[in-house]
Amino acid sequence: MKDLENIKGSRVYGRRLSKPLKKRSETRLREYLPKYSISIEGGQVDLKKLFGHDLCEFWLEIGFGKGEHLISQAKANPDIGFIGCEPFINGVSGLVDHMVRDDVTNIRFFMDDARLLMDAMEKQSLSRAFILFPDPWRKKKHHKRRIVSPGNLTILAKILKDDAQLRIATDHHDYCRWILARLMEDTNFNWKDGHPDEWHKRPADWPQTRYEKKALTVGRKSTYLTFQRKPR
Repeated sequence: MKDLENIKGSRVYGRRLSKPLKKRSETRLREYLPKYSISIEGGQVDLKKLFGHDLCEFWLEIGFGKGEHLISQAKANPDIGFIGCEPFINGVSGLVDHMVRDDVTNIRFFMDDARLLMDAMEKQSLSRAFILFPDPWRKKKHHKRRIVSPGNLTILAKILKDDAQLRIATDHHDYCRWILARLMEDTNFNWKDGHPDEWHKRPADWPQTRYEKKALTVGRKSTYLTFQRKPR
């Protein structure tokens, strides 16, 4: 697949491909890639033009794995346009399989570094953003690869609307402290969570991910953090 080979050759942090796709999944991805994938070749991305019908708002998920959370949110909110970023081809293939099986049409995906897409988005175009269980990059020399960074928070603050939510989840305690430190230092966000006991309770409208289930199986607690974009 020529398009997929080009994607695998670009430079981003994280995996591109773990194992060959099944023939049916590869054929399906080839068919739906032109319909649902996002291109930034034209410069700035107009989210409204990505969908064939009017939607009330747009939400972004950075690193959607195989799309369990994204699919659940899209099915629960058919009037919202969902943008998913994921360079992992097997994950995108899994998402497309879900979309076709459940007839979900309000999702578009970007198969490259999320920062490239965020840089191409219009100011104040998103009503919510999710960063769920990102790679903690445990080694200190790799901390610069962590997605929650001052630079990425700056661009998120730019493309999020006033009072928009930024939801972040992790099962890694050190990364949780890192996330809190970076968000508390950023003057564009308010932390909305209350008592520490609430941090480990996943809100009812926050569908569980496959990675979270694995963490619970081995006894790791997850932390759910909600931040709000301050009014400009």
